[in-house]
Amino acid sequence: MRQNVGVSTPAEPTSDRTTVQVRRAPKLSAFMTVGALMGFLVVLIITPLFPVDPLVGLPALIGYFSIFGITAGVLIGAIIGIVLDRRSQKHVRTVQAERQTVEASPDVDAS
Repeated sequence: MRQNVGVSTPAEPTSDRTTVQVRRAPKLSAFMTVGALMGFLVVLIITPLFPVDPLVGLPALIGYFSIFGITAGVLIGAIIGIVLDRRSQKHVRTVQAERQTVEASPDVDAS
């Protein structure tokens, strides 16, 4: 039979209660990333619909216009994320949180 040598009894946990505010906030980076992808997708759809200069070519035009499309998409995504973040500030809940700290007793054998 195996004995639990070196296993100590845990020390008394100390608790600390405090009041915290909890809310669901959107991740702004996710909105900006989706906006950038949507902007690039719009450029891929709209650019071939117009006549292409044979000296420049379609890939160069898509690359050039994607600079503007991605930038506009990031900006629109950031604005939507900020608006949703402001709306989420209205739904703040106040709850009681408890922090527990448990310290290991010094009689633990490391072997």
